[in-house]
Amino acid sequence: MDKPIDEIELETMLLGRRMNPSTSRRREGAHIDRYSSYVLLSRIAVEGPMSVGQLSDAFGLDSSTVHRQTNAMLGDGLVERIPDPEGGMARKFRITGEGQHRLELERTANIEGLGVVLADWTPEEVAGFAAYLRRFNADIERLEGRAWPRSAPSER
Repeated sequence: MDKPIDEIELETMLLGRRMNPSTSRRREGAHIDRYSSYVLLSRIAVEGPMSVGQLSDAFGLDSSTVHRQTNAMLGDGLVERIPDPEGGMARKFRITGEGQHRLELERTANIEGLGVVLADWTPEEVAGFAAYLRRFNADIERLEGRAWPRSAPSER
């Protein structure tokens, strides 16, 4: 490693690999696809019903990709199509009770797994790591022009 930025590249690549559910243990029935369903459901849970266009814009994906992912989630009973609550023409996707349940199971499994990894860290180290990750992601989002809706750190 020549520079700290080289180490950051390596470590973020390894982190992404390890966060893949196929390489980690999951509870029975908790697993949902991380690279589509988990992230899309998380966004819909935060923002409320969203159209294909809104999801495409939020993630910088083409609409055909979002159509495939939302159709898979429809088939799994994780979302349902509803008329736009604001009266717009586009139909929107709303998370179902099953989708919310599976999202919560997956999130709980993720948090428990992180708890195991961070068990020997001090509360200050965990808080510092969280703050750096938040800043890192916020800077990426700022550069992309696509912010993830978050509450302020003191609100959690």
